[in-house]
Amino acid sequence: MFTPLQKQILDTLAGIADEQQVKLFVIGGFVRDLLLKRPSKDIDILALGDGVAIAREAARRLGNARVSIFKTYGTAMFKYKGMEIEFVGARKESYSPESRKPSVEPGTLEDDQLRRDFTINALALSLNRDDREQLVDPFNGLQDLHDGVIRTPLDPRVTFSDDPLRMMRAIRFATRLAFRVDPVTFEGIKANRERLAIVSGERVIDEFNKIMLAPRPSVGLKLLDESGLLETFFPELTALKGVEQVEGIGHKDNFYHTLAVLDGVSTRSEDLWLRWAALLHDIAKPVTKRFVEGQGWTFHGHNHVGERMVERLFRRLKLPMNEKMKYVQKLVFLHMRPIVLSEEGVTDSAVRRLLFDAGDDIDDLMLLAEADITSKNEEKVKRYLANFRIVRRKLKEVEEKDAIRNFQPPVSGEEIMETFHLPPCKQVGEIKNAIKEAILDGIIGNNPDEAREYMFTVAGRLNLAP
Repeated sequence: MFTPLQKQILDTLAGIADEQQVKLFVIGGFVRDLLLKRPSKDIDILALGDGVAIAREAARRLGNARVSIFKTYGTAMFKYKGMEIEFVGARKESYSPESRKPSVEPGTLEDDQLRRDFTINALALSLNRDDREQLVDPFNGLQDLHDGVIRTPLDPRVTFSDDPLRMMRAIRFATRLAFRVDPVTFEGIKANRERLAIVSGERVIDEFNKIMLAPRPSVGLKLLDESGLLETFFPELTALKGVEQVEGIGHKDNFYHTLAVLDGVSTRSEDLWLRWAALLHDIAKPVTKRFVEGQGWTFHGHNHVGERMVERLFRRLKLPMNEKMKYVQKLVFLHMRPIVLSEEGVTDSAVRRLLFDAGDDIDDLMLLAEADITSKNEEKVKRYLANFRIVRRKLKEVEEKDAIRNFQPPVSGEEIMETFHLPPCKQVGEIKNAIKEAILDGIIGNNPDEAREYMFTVAGRLNLAP
């Protein structure tokens, strides 16, 4: 039932519990995952007594691990061989309407189980000799595990009003475990959706990212939408919903298209930021949507506008404002290029430019572009995917021949200035850019000799002499 490491830790704790005559339980996610036969690196220990003292003694016996103590909540934690063991005394909690931080006081095992978010996280296993590994399950959490149900021990309206982050956690567990949310519990989420506003943006986005990393993130996105939570913190996504018709002509529902693209990417990559690029690739369609007589619905420039929206969204949602954001921006901006390339014909010049612009992210871009083909017309999908295979083959051929990915022009600005006795100026940039364009267009090869020869040709046009 336990791994050898888990058994070593729990046997040590059981020995301490019996010596000190303290009731000790394993509780929460570790028990849930144990019963689901899922791996777990966290062990939560509940003591009907001084959990901090138990933590110190356990850390000493397991090799003098360093114990971190959190006095406010009376908890302690240490790490041992990749496992994180946290200790807490049994407690009960009360909340004020303005905060999700509870007031804490000592309580019974039942009090502690009652404060847990979901029945499947309220399961406890005794560690004491007289009832070792006996399951304490006052809320039928074992049955909910068997049935695949997310349900709260208390009235869900109370549970979610007290700590609104639990609404995000309910949907996260349902998504990652492939469970369903109990209907009464789901109604409690709907009733308290506005309470999410008291939760910090960092905590909300942390739960959202865990949903994004699920095998099928669309499950969680749909639940967030149906509950009303998505509208409260991510209205730009819900703005994608719906189909508008003019003169009997409609466009596809871009919300459900986006979810299909997100799932398509997720089946082939676990990378969170590639999944974010899939989520945001059409984010600007609501603001660029136009109906043109004789042409139908257009979304011209949605990739340009979407690229600009990424920065604003990342800042507001408390996502990292670093290379991760720039990566998502790049893919949102370029996501149509492989599709256009496959439609218009694959020329060496177009492939070179795509390689140059995408750089090391070209494989991710191709994966996103392929997932973006969600037409119900099977022949159209087959045609596009066949064209993408041609594009991929051409990308490989051009890369092997011309080494364009992340290339730097073979002639530097310093060499241009030295050759033509120039200070830093506009003409230096013009020559350098002309060399780059000539390489991308296939006029010259990507090598120093042809680049230098072309440098003199361009300089002659600008009336420059060495």
